[in-house]
Amino acid sequence: MPTSLFKSFTFESAHFLPNLPEGHKCKRIHGHSFKCELEVTGEVDPVTGFVMDFADIKAASRPLFEQLDHRFLNHDVPGLENPSSEVIARWIWDRLKPSLPLLASVTIHETCTARCTYRG
Repeated sequence: MPTSLFKSFTFESAHFLPNLPEGHKCKRIHGHSFKCELEVTGEVDPVTGFVMDFADIKAASRPLFEQLDHRFLNHDVPGLENPSSEVIARWIWDRLKPSLPLLASVTIHETCTARCTYRG
């Protein structure tokens, strides 16, 4: 039976959304304490009892979060020139899926009340 694991990470970043209309508050530079939740889905191994070791998820994703943490996303991270939560989620997916084939979704929490999920 397929089972999902969830591993969360946080990163602090500044950004602005350049394609929004003048006067929109998100067009101005601002920052977030982003939370990213990775979902990995697969069959439970009968020997280990794991779908995947949480430590392996952490190791696979660490380089990405080092690229995002304490960065000005628009200028410091290629591919994030328009870093909406939706674009960030897809950016993470595109870079993580090759090394984490059981990846099922990437959820970005921009605030405690606003989030998006990308499922490839």
